Amino acid sequence: MCGIAGAVTLTGKPPGEPLEPMLERERHRGPDDEGVWADAWCRLGHKRLAIIDLSPAGRQPLSNRQGSVWITFNGEIYNFQTLRRELEQDGYVFRTRTDTEVILSAYEKWGLDCLTRLRGMFAFALWDAPRRRLLLARDRVGKKPLFYTTAGGRLLFASELQSLLADPAVPRTVDLPAIDTYLSWGYVPAPQTAFENVFKLPPAHYLTLTLTPAGPVTRLERYWSLGYQAKLRLSEAEAAEALRDTLTEAVRLRMISDVPLGAFLSGGIDSSLIVGLMAGLSSGPVKTFSIGFEEADYNELVHARRVATRFGTDHHEFIVKPDALAILPKLVRHFGEPFADASAIPTYYVSEMTRRHVTVALTGDGGDESFAGYQRYLASRLAARIQRVPGLAMTARAAGGLLPSSRDFKNRWQRASRFLTALTESPAERYGRWVGGSTGHFTEADKVQLYRNRMWAALDGRRPVDWMASLFATAADLDPVDAAMAVDVAAYLPFDLLVKVDITSMANSLEARSPLLDHEVMELAARLPVAFKLRGRVSKYLLRRAFADVLPPENMARGKMGFGVPVGQWLRGPLQGLLADTLIAEPTLLRDCFNTAAVQQLVTAHLEGRADHGFRLWNLLMLELWHREMVSRTTLPTDNVRLYATGSS
Repeated sequence: MCGIAGAVTLTGKPPGEPLEPMLERERHRGPDDEGVWADAWCRLGHKRLAIIDLSPAGRQPLSNRQGSVWITFNGEIYNFQTLRRELEQDGYVFRTRTDTEVILSAYEKWGLDCLTRLRGMFAFALWDAPRRRLLLARDRVGKKPLFYTTAGGRLLFASELQSLLADPAVPRTVDLPAIDTYLSWGYVPAPQTAFENVFKLPPAHYLTLTLTPAGPVTRLERYWSLGYQAKLRLSEAEAAEALRDTLTEAVRLRMISDVPLGAFLSGGIDSSLIVGLMAGLSSGPVKTFSIGFEEADYNELVHARRVATRFGTDHHEFIVKPDALAILPKLVRHFGEPFADASAIPTYYVSEMTRRHVTVALTGDGGDESFAGYQRYLASRLAARIQRVPGLAMTARAAGGLLPSSRDFKNRWQRASRFLTALTESPAERYGRWVGGSTGHFTEADKVQLYRNRMWAALDGRRPVDWMASLFATAADLDPVDAAMAVDVAAYLPFDLLVKVDITSMANSLEARSPLLDHEVMELAARLPVAFKLRGRVSKYLLRRAFADVLPPENMARGKMGFGVPVGQWLRGPLQGLLADTLIAEPTLLRDCFNTAAVQQLVTAHLEGRADHGFRLWNLLMLELWHREMVSRTTLPTDNVRLYATGSS
């Protein structure tokens, strides 16, 4: 796992600015070694976190034997040993034990088609000098990030936004339509970023830049898609056996490491299964790491301890308190753009604790999106059935407005009301309500009160819900449950969940591996009948059946709790001062683009307990802190955030 950066000329002149300032911003991603290589057209840089082949032979950038093709690589190729044996049979000779060299040889043999043979997580840049061609590539689901831009007559790329911004030619111009999208979903989806003319390479895509006599030629292509329609004809028992074999193999491959490894353990089904499989494959106790809260409704530690006891793990725990928000300025820099998922805070701390003991951690990420773990999948099924009956959706919506109100988004009446009142909306609009807490993210109606003229002029009629609607349109022929999962794989998974895990783990120089996101596991799950994933009200049905003998019954029978954070309570309590000073007293972006009176109304209603606007206020707080840190560079010092969080300000 590493950080990469580079530049390719677009004018024929040498690439210009050195890469060292960009690489220095990625030191946390690779503290073990570094390297830079350049020719007349291209510069490649690398920060190394040594995992496989710890010797100097694994240093990057790395070339083929002829020195004609060079690569800087971030990630892990889990089937590299199998590919290496195949390539050796064809006469390829290897100088290292690394997966990086296998990618080079695979490219030499299969060209761009090599991407479909890689089983793992990756983002890499490969310079083919004879062709004068740069290849940027990203893994199927988007586990490893890759950003790029054009500036100063060059194409620049890096693992993090803050690295690109280290180049003085890259302007920090805010992309207001991207900010609008952020307020709708809590993240900025690819290819957008929060900055104009700075882009994310989308998951499962590659970009080539070829320098020709007529000028540079770029090409962006998708190389993989997850298919749901060719369903497998398997009995339940056969499907359970296939799932067990495939997931066990995915775990085994991710335990290949030359450094110590462990696992995140939440106590939910997914991470508990991974720990159980690791225990069966390991010769010694698995090291496990869990996070908890003082607020009982958010604390899963008792369930994690039960699993740790079952498998005799070397278990470690950490309690997250409001003063943990002292890391917010640091997190904002690492994300590089506004990011509203507050669970990034505990994920950062569990990563920090884990890194004190190991360098690699396996996670349970991906089980919900493949095996129907979220409640919104059942809601999608019920909504589709209700809408088949003329007039029933309108009646149900009216009934939802009569239910008792609650500021607790986990309250069953609150959940029922949120479900019923969204029934007459489009699938994309319903999705927005269901993924954003008690009040959801900001709707188009909310923005009428929130935005000033500057925002409306920048949007020019574009709506973020149209992007989400296009994803649902692509999945229109699928069962409603498969369709909702397909949308999550295209949106929430790569742009929220995986961004959170990559940034918070790599900020601590920790590599996170996710067996449930193995593409062979995902392809198997997608082709299973929907009833194998959601049986009645039972989520992850086949996953529970296939591994019924692995976990304690209490854990296997648990419903989805979610990795929530009590931001609403914190904002009413110890973080009131930070909220007021950031959003009301001296806002920067908010002052120019938002109606501060509307923001004040949200703050007041939340603090007085008349509504739960915790998620929306957190979105605005992260947006304002990002603007101060990354654009106007007037950040709130870390010590001040700590004073707010402890009530000492």
